Amino acid sequence: MPERLTPLDASFLFMEERTTAMTVGGVMTFETGSDEDEPFDVDAFVRLIGDRLALVPRYRQKVREVPGRLGLPVWVDDPDFDLSYHVRRSALPAPGSDVALRELVGRLLSRQLDRSRPLWEIYLVEGFEGHRLAIVTKTHHAMVDGLASMDIGAVLLDTTPKPREVDPDDWRPAREPTGLELAASAVVENMLRPRSAVDAVARSAADLRQAASSVRRSLGGLADAVRTASRGRPVGALNAPIGEQRRFGMARTSLFEHRVIRRRHGAGGGSVNDVVLAVVAGALRRWLVSRGEPIFADSVVRAMVPVSMRGRTGAATSGNQISAVFVELPVGIADTVERLRSIAVQMEARKRFGRSAGTTAVVGLAGLTTPAVHQMGARLSSRLSSRLFNVVVTHVPGPPRPLYAMGARMRDMFPVVPLAHGQAVAIGVTSYDGTVCYGLNADRDALPDVDTLAAAIDDSLAELKEAPAAEAERTSG
Repeated sequence: MPERLTPLDASFLFMEERTTAMTVGGVMTFETGSDEDEPFDVDAFVRLIGDRLALVPRYRQKVREVPGRLGLPVWVDDPDFDLSYHVRRSALPAPGSDVALRELVGRLLSRQLDRSRPLWEIYLVEGFEGHRLAIVTKTHHAMVDGLASMDIGAVLLDTTPKPREVDPDDWRPAREPTGLELAASAVVENMLRPRSAVDAVARSAADLRQAASSVRRSLGGLADAVRTASRGRPVGALNAPIGEQRRFGMARTSLFEHRVIRRRHGAGGGSVNDVVLAVVAGALRRWLVSRGEPIFADSVVRAMVPVSMRGRTGAATSGNQISAVFVELPVGIADTVERLRSIAVQMEARKRFGRSAGTTAVVGLAGLTTPAVHQMGARLSSRLSSRLFNVVVTHVPGPPRPLYAMGARMRDMFPVVPLAHGQAVAIGVTSYDGTVCYGLNADRDALPDVDTLAAAIDDSLAELKEAPAAEAERTSG
């Protein structure tokens, strides 16, 4: 029978509503050569994508609901798969500026994916000034997490200018199951699967310990989430009602500069990830000041930082494998190095105690509930988001070496992170070939000055880079 969505994957389907498209993806730009070079062959690139879809089988599957919600949805092959629907061409108005690209990306992100088809789209954007091509990818969060979303790179990108050869694709869609078959399969699965923690007693001792540990972790995460919500304070500029339309901001920075900052400030500098969070904290402080927002010495912006769990259990499974931690970005601290130190201390404490608390805790018990209850829990998590956190900040390390699309070298890649209820902006960060790219997905009306926030990222990084090392020693003494 078809593969069933995991509880967490299904949650991203259930969280999606009119104003909260659960879409992840990226904006990649490529250098296509000069006037003397052969023009980039877009038609050949579309054919290459089709030839390589066998590398990512999920991209030819769609979601089917189980009748009566007797079980979570399943993945089935799409018998009417149409590549031309999923790979689309677009063009920027002359002169094809970066501003025009960001405006186009915002409009593309505003459209939800069609649930009746495989949940992804790729846009090939031509007419980009400076002999460049842009590619915008959209994939539903139910298919991939922040790390696995790079799987689309298996289709698009190569490690050398010459495209690699792939085996011939002889894909034939499997027969799509009927509604009766899906319902019957779910009933049988429910009969065989323990429905509560009490039922788990009948299993082996090893399974019992594992189940009990899972329940404790989920309950602990729920307790942490409740405590966090009780003391959480929405930040007016970041937590506001949102609509369907989006804006997109970009900041391209140097990975070397992030590493210099980490080394210069020693033990107080933490990891590169801590530096990224400190850069975001400084940018948010500058942006809030530019808006005339009140900032006090103890002002903080609570960030939810997703953490990939891939590779930690040894299981080679597909779908989302993420948890989350809450980090208080100390925007009230004027000293840039002290902000970095505060974040490094928080992150070290979370690593030491190892508990993840977040919105995913509500669905941690989903294996013990019906799909209807699961759906209510997922939507409750989304609607509570402005009490749990003020902004999402993701950081996914990317390829350290250059990648190519049909010989065109990729210049940068800006991640796209979806917005939850009451979240005006979500910030995705990816390193690639010596750069650190910040992608800002924002509500069009709640954050019309997203470009100001993006520019503040450059200023915040420069401020950290210029801070003398002696300052770190004074603050740590």
